[in-house]
Amino acid sequence: MKIKAAVTHSKGQPFKLESVQLAAPEFDEIRVRIKATGVCHTDVVARDLGIAPFPIVLGHEGSGVVDAVGSGVSDLQVGDHVVLSFAHCGNCSHCLTGHPTVCESFNDLNFGGAMDDGSHRLAQDEQPLATFFGQSSFATYAIAKSRNAVKVDPEVDLALLGPLGCGIQTGAGTVLNSLKPEFGSSIVIYGAGAVGLSAVMAAKITGCQHIIAVDVHDSRLALAKELGATHVFNGKQVDVVEAVKKLTDGGSHYAVETTGVPPVVKQSLNALRPLGKVAIVGITPELSLDVHNDLMAEGKCMIGVIEGDSIPRVFIPQLIAYYKTGRFPFDKLIKFYEFEQINQAFADSASGVTIKPVLKIS
Repeated sequence: MKIKAAVTHSKGQPFKLESVQLAAPEFDEIRVRIKATGVCHTDVVARDLGIAPFPIVLGHEGSGVVDAVGSGVSDLQVGDHVVLSFAHCGNCSHCLTGHPTVCESFNDLNFGGAMDDGSHRLAQDEQPLATFFGQSSFATYAIAKSRNAVKVDPEVDLALLGPLGCGIQTGAGTVLNSLKPEFGSSIVIYGAGAVGLSAVMAAKITGCQHIIAVDVHDSRLALAKELGATHVFNGKQVDVVEAVKKLTDGGSHYAVETTGVPPVVKQSLNALRPLGKVAIVGITPELSLDVHNDLMAEGKCMIGVIEGDSIPRVFIPQLIAYYKTGRFPFDKLIKFYEFEQINQAFADSASGVTIKPVLKIS
């Protein structure tokens, strides 16, 4: 069938809305009429750094309504509201032990540009287009494996829910699934974007005594306070390590680093108390550490966390349940854009004007 999609033809090029061909769903696949799709930094990385093949249809935070199912799909049906999340094989040891975020085929399935059998579902002028994150949801319709789709509550505005598939579950899951801070402990979140603010809301759910947000934009720090941060520090105005240690009487128990900026990564480690733990979720380049003084001598721990170490079919409905009771108001992060405004949405995300742009597709 013919659909409209935002095609990226080569590295660094702006998005162009064009007509493309979408194949029918195969045995274990579904076709989804996309309602809305979140704009995520990973889409920027794919567009500008070429971590996936071109030409490609990006987008990986899609939400929509199932409008066709393959013959082998029994857990979803036409009319179901779904959120599309990352692709995983479902069969490797990590998937089978509850850690699909580190699926042995994660990079191939999400960034390789094809389905797991090497075939394509998107084409233009009889030439295949690469798929992103097993969905390519910058389009009016998308094909995805049924296991990568999460059935969601139809009473909740479907247009809001796409970012739960990646950015928001990354921040919240890093706190709730990976770090699991104890009641009364302290946590610092570095970077008050969509991922960081999701971590702030999750930390409030756990009952942390000190929830500290660090950023360089006062407007984002104000929103962090509204969402549950007990304290905020502007990294341009204070010595963050000194301020955190003074407030927490020796350093934080936990930290979430979302910025990927090497000096900030070092701050997140140096501001921990002995035996503290920091989770790195931002895409971070090479940096230098004094392993003895920065890490080992005080028994600290630095871990990497992908997609919040989440099982999307379990975790996303939990976040929606918290949202419905007012305990996870992620809608305060979102600003809607029309599909035709996709390039403006990316520009506003890059400048910080908008925390979480969401494109309304249909």
